[in-house]
Amino acid sequence: MTVVLAIRCANGIVLASDSQITDPGRGLTYPAQKLHSLGRYAAWGGSGSRAVLYDVEQVFHDEADAIVESKNIGHALQARVLPILKHHYDAFIPQVPGQETAGTPATYVLAAGYSGDEPFIVDLDPNGLIGHHEETGFQAVGSGAPQAQQAHALLTHFRMSERDLDYGVVAALRVLDALDASSPSVGGPMDICRLTPDGAHHMDPDEVDGVRRRVRRWIELERDALDRLFD
Repeated sequence: MTVVLAIRCANGIVLASDSQITDPGRGLTYPAQKLHSLGRYAAWGGSGSRAVLYDVEQVFHDEADAIVESKNIGHALQARVLPILKHHYDAFIPQVPGQETAGTPATYVLAAGYSGDEPFIVDLDPNGLIGHHEETGFQAVGSGAPQAQQAHALLTHFRMSERDLDYGVVAALRVLDALDASSPSVGGPMDICRLTPDGAHHMDPDEVDGVRRRVRRWIELERDALDRLFD
C-alpha cells in the first residue's frame, strides 16, 4: 500500500508520503523514496508501477522548470506522463505463465507547490485524467488514499486551511502514523516536504522526529480535554 497526500494551509502546502513498497508477486516489502523535487518550488509523489514512476522521475527532473512555469500545470503534467503510461500499457503482459497474479501498471501522480505566488495541487489518475485540488485543500493518491481521506475528514474541524504550515505538517504526519499503525502495508520512515512561495524544503529524519514529538503533544492535549469533558 502507498499513500501520498497533500494538505494546503494558509501560507503553504505540505506533501507527505510513507516509504514502504509492497511487492505481492514476490511477497516482499522494502523502503523507497516516493517524494521527489519538481524544481525549486514544487514536489511530486506517485503510487503504482515502479517502472512507470522511474520514467516519470527522469522526465520531471529534466523538465521541472518548464512544467511549473507553464500556464496550465495540469496539462503540462499530462503531456509528459501520458506517453509514458501508454508505452507501459502497450508493453504490459497481463498473464505470465507460472505466475498467479500479475502486477498492474496502474499509476497515480500527485504534484504540489507554487507557480509564482499561486499554489497548485494536481493529480493524474491511471487514465491520464487531471484533478485540481487547490480549493478543497486536500488530496491523497495510492491504495491508502481512502483511509487518508477518512482521516482527513476526522480532522476537518481543525481548519488546517486557515492555519500556519507548521500545523499542516503535524496533521500530515499524524495521518501517516495512523495508517502505519492500522495497515501492515504502510510503513516509515515518513517523508515530508514543506512547500511555500519561497521554495520547497524536504525535511530530514531529525526534523520529522521533531514533528512527531508535536504529534504526541497534540494527542496528549486531546486526551486531557476529553478527560475534562464532563467536569
